[in-house]
Amino acid sequence: MTTTTPEAFPDVRRADAGTILVSSWIVPAPEVQRQAADLVIEGWEQEDRPDAMLSLTTFLSVDGTEVLNHAQWTDDDSHLAWARARRPQGISEVDRIVPGIERPRLVRYALHRSYAPEESAGRTPGVLVTPTFETEGPDSQRALADAVVGILERLGPDGLLGAHFLVSKDGRRVLNHAEWEDMAAWRRFAQDGGTNELRTVIGTLEGVTPVHARLDVPRYFPHKSLVNIPAP
Repeated sequence: MTTTTPEAFPDVRRADAGTILVSSWIVPAPEVQRQAADLVIEGWEQEDRPDAMLSLTTFLSVDGTEVLNHAQWTDDDSHLAWARARRPQGISEVDRIVPGIERPRLVRYALHRSYAPEESAGRTPGVLVTPTFETEGPDSQRALADAVVGILERLGPDGLLGAHFLVSKDGRRVLNHAEWEDMAAWRRFAQDGGTNELRTVIGTLEGVTPVHARLDVPRYFPHKSLVNIPAP
């Protein structure tokens, strides 16, 4: 049964998600941000959805400039087949209602590993933070994710409920899908010594470059999540 839930996060670790599609929509004005996100979900609610489409979650950037789309599919071939047949129609309708949206790129990711402390079970995240890194291949992707998870396991940052390391399938990016309890918890972490250690360790890794400065990392509030196929 399909369910749409407000302010929900995706189940990033569901085992049947063979591909995770992350795309940013840059909106022309903050006042249309929520409308654009609603149109994404409404379009899928009305769509004849394939079983290969597992879920779609929309996030609203804190600064009002962006809608972040996080979609889970069973495999890339199924998504590409759908995109060739249906996607242009849905995008045209969104652009008709909210003209001026920019779509820089869609990145295909796979989950490499997660930091998920036992004490966070049952707690609800309120903010998504997405530190992103440019990498020079699978080896540097794995080295980065493994190094950061090791530090997080030792530090145990208060309020970090989960950090899921998504590696792009072209080997060029790593996205840390970090679920924080609230904005205050993230700010405390960003301003204390833990981030200094992370920067130092990351700086020693070959083929790894942070995309954002420490305090400019994108932050999002969850908007709506549509689950087409429940997790096994």
